Amino acid sequence: MLLVAAGVVALCGGVVVLLGPRLGNWWTRPTAERIAYFADWNTANRGYTIKDVDESGAAALLDRLIWAFGDVSEDGLCHIPAEADQPWQIFQRRYEAAESVDGQADTYEQPLAGSLNQLRKLQQKYPDLRASISLGGWNWSTYFSEAVRTQESRERFVASCIDLWLRGNLPRLEGEPQGGEGVAAGIFDGIDLDWEWPGGNGHPDNVEHPDDKRNFTLVVQEFRAQLDALERETGREYTLSASLSHDPKIMRDSYEPEVFDYLDFATVQGYDFTGSWRDITGHHAQLYAPDQDPDQPSVDRAVRQYLDYGLPAEKLVLGIPGYGRGWRGVPPGPNGDGWLVEAEQPAEGGYGEATHAYETLEQHPGERFFDRETGAAWIYDGDEWWSYDTPEVVRRKGAYAVRHGLRGLVLWNLDMDPEGELVAAMAESLR
Repeated sequence: MLLVAAGVVALCGGVVVLLGPRLGNWWTRPTAERIAYFADWNTANRGYTIKDVDESGAAALLDRLIWAFGDVSEDGLCHIPAEADQPWQIFQRRYEAAESVDGQADTYEQPLAGSLNQLRKLQQKYPDLRASISLGGWNWSTYFSEAVRTQESRERFVASCIDLWLRGNLPRLEGEPQGGEGVAAGIFDGIDLDWEWPGGNGHPDNVEHPDDKRNFTLVVQEFRAQLDALERETGREYTLSASLSHDPKIMRDSYEPEVFDYLDFATVQGYDFTGSWRDITGHHAQLYAPDQDPDQPSVDRAVRQYLDYGLPAEKLVLGIPGYGRGWRGVPPGPNGDGWLVEAEQPAEGGYGEATHAYETLEQHPGERFFDRETGAAWIYDGDEWWSYDTPEVVRRKGAYAVRHGLRGLVLWNLDMDPEGELVAAMAESLR
């Protein structure tokens, strides 16, 4: 096997040997990784639990689970907010035997309960399943800019995230036995930064500063330094990743190419190219733009723009959606399939306006279409038109990832695929 110091080194027995940002530290990984997000709020909102991840078959097929989301406080620190029963759901709720991954009921006094304890049980069942905590997201990126403003604030912020999520030092609430130093240690071995978005273009409530783009690079460097120190202390490897927008303007406004040197991988959102904000039906996660409208965004365009911008292919994880976007009042159009025609209004959706989960769309009435040119699937029932990823689409995206030497695929998110059909297609295509 030939070893060189420039990223991908050799392919031997299905393993790629890499030189990571920690200079001189060689390690191996599978040629393509299978990753999916677990949205913790849907345990309360939709009854989707860690046990469901297991029973769907997804846990046995995944390399990494990314937990969404960890919050950044107004003081610029990682914390678990009290609102929306976050502490209860995450580490206090006692699970009955029937709800629990291992069939064992929680006790009142155990120091760790809730979904985190269930994730620990899942990892005991699947020892190769790793987990990252994703910080921010669309609604919780409000104070990222404040957290990374100065060297002192960056050091405090990073230390607080490592302390809470990797060292597992959970808060103790008055009158409750859960929480305390190290009770959740070892569950997470990765931190994912989902600041949406440095440099503006994010949620209207986000605090913003003109140096956000530079400070994002600096905080990634600080995470790398503190994670490396933790690795020397514990002997365990820790993963640092970031979630990136598909939008070329946000890419240029938000990220300096040097930031990629310090990340183990980056997920690129290969979805939300269009939606209810436009009156024309279109595919929100198409692999390629159609010939009749070549300027449309696509997965291929998003990938190529990041490769050109300096993100190595072996660090790029392609995001795929577990949901579709739709319109209603859609005439057949010239081809009779409702594609690329003007709609009256957004469709109603179970995940917000004009958004349905894969599971729901699989049961939706209407004729099914698949376009090989764009690698996109849709449903049209004469009034409503829905674009979404089917297992066939996912397999094509997996083949694309393998063909272009990408690191793998990541699904947003697991509760939208409760039978594990998209995860199975992902795993099959990346073998």
